[in-house]
Amino acid sequence: MYSQKSLNTDEIHHKHMLDRSEIPALFSSCLPKACIFTSIEKLRPYECDAYTAYRSLPLAVLLPETKQQVIDIVKTCQKYQLPIVTRGAGTGLSGGAHPIENGILLNLSKLNQIYEINHELQYARVGPGVRNLAISEAASTYDLYYAPDPSSQIACTIGGNIAENSGGVHCLKYGLTVHNILEITFVNIDGEVITVGSECYENPGYDLLALLTGSEGMLAIMIQAKVKLLPKPANKEVILAAFNRIEDAGEAVANIIASGVIPAGLEMMDQAVIQATENFCQAGYPTDAAAILLCELDGFDEALQWEIQQVTQQCNQCHATSVRKANNAQEQELFWKGRKSAFPAIGQLAPDYLCMDGTIPRQHLAHVLGEISNISERIGLPVANVFHAGDGNLHPLIMYDANNAGELDKAEEIGSQILELCVSVGGTITGEHGVGIEKLNQMCVQFNSQELIQFEQVKLAFDPERLFNPGKAIPTLQRCAEFGAMHVHAGELPFKDIPRF
Repeated sequence: MYSQKSLNTDEIHHKHMLDRSEIPALFSSCLPKACIFTSIEKLRPYECDAYTAYRSLPLAVLLPETKQQVIDIVKTCQKYQLPIVTRGAGTGLSGGAHPIENGILLNLSKLNQIYEINHELQYARVGPGVRNLAISEAASTYDLYYAPDPSSQIACTIGGNIAENSGGVHCLKYGLTVHNILEITFVNIDGEVITVGSECYENPGYDLLALLTGSEGMLAIMIQAKVKLLPKPANKEVILAAFNRIEDAGEAVANIIASGVIPAGLEMMDQAVIQATENFCQAGYPTDAAAILLCELDGFDEALQWEIQQVTQQCNQCHATSVRKANNAQEQELFWKGRKSAFPAIGQLAPDYLCMDGTIPRQHLAHVLGEISNISERIGLPVANVFHAGDGNLHPLIMYDANNAGELDKAEEIGSQILELCVSVGGTITGEHGVGIEKLNQMCVQFNSQELIQFEQVKLAFDPERLFNPGKAIPTLQRCAEFGAMHVHAGELPFKDIPRF
């Protein structure tokens, strides 16, 4: 798809405007000429991340090969007031790495060294361009692995994972990225190198490690991370349960957790995704089911057998049509291959889709899935559902054809209503994909003006000139008022004494 829609950058203001032809000379002392891209042909692959609804070209793409080059680039950008958008593999799904037309796109993919695997203290020290899966591959020699495993783990980088606080199918038991990071070394807007966190599990003072994890590149540029490694589980089993009603599958999820079982992973797929995935990679899914649950359990044998019994019992009580355990490691891998192939498999059903990301309390799964179906029918575009059911992290896939006038607008409207539905039941507009440019309006729904002002004050404490990833994640109060999600008194915005940002 190539969308002609362009990002509205009216809210992004900068002091200096440079011409693209000036960029090579500006950064010639920072890095080799071969690492500076300014031609349209070389910029085109960077015009968006995996959120493709909007596209624009940056002034230049810079590919540093060392930490010192990153520092020099930041200092030059600060001197000339050039915005910096940091990018990893470009697998982000909310436009967090969308380039700024009068700014620099900083690609950290060449900082891809694994500096250390410490099997005794169980950590890895890596550069931001290291692929998620590569960490586990390097640690496997010591029977260790890195737990967060987004579906894009074969390609996505640890720097991007930290920026978005990525999860994956095993985040229910082992946590998101924020729960698996020990240290972050970053470059601030002044070009200073700072390390936060430690090998200890508790640190005194402000939790800057957690603040930076999920900050979407708006506060600093990460150049190194120390990540937690875990021992590979002694044993694991994968159960596939099929249901004739998606509401029954949703009820089974809540009951499994209520029974005291915390699965390593608990995923749900609806019929559209099941059929597309089965056709795509022959994972062995029952194509006549309205929904399936994939439940992975791990641990030692005695506890594992009890958990298998509990999961089977809860699924049967919720009218599962079949409950079966993978016969061997190969079948377990095939079940998960199907789940991780779900997004590309949907390409068989529509030329384009928007992948949304909202999180709700588990007890509202059945209600919210029913409402998503109603929204889909009312607006007139199909929606397929595949998601991390165990922690209520939804990923509705809204299918459309960008070549048909108005369908992208319809898809965005469905996505907007789904996210607002999530907020209405006590949930949030993102679980792991971030806000980026996609969900700026829904930030106005979830947070009030005082909270948004506080977010902006945190941003300004790190980046007073707003050069790091401007226009992302934090909407202006003006935008919220125009969106209609903030009350306006007598034609004036609230907190009029606070400068507009």
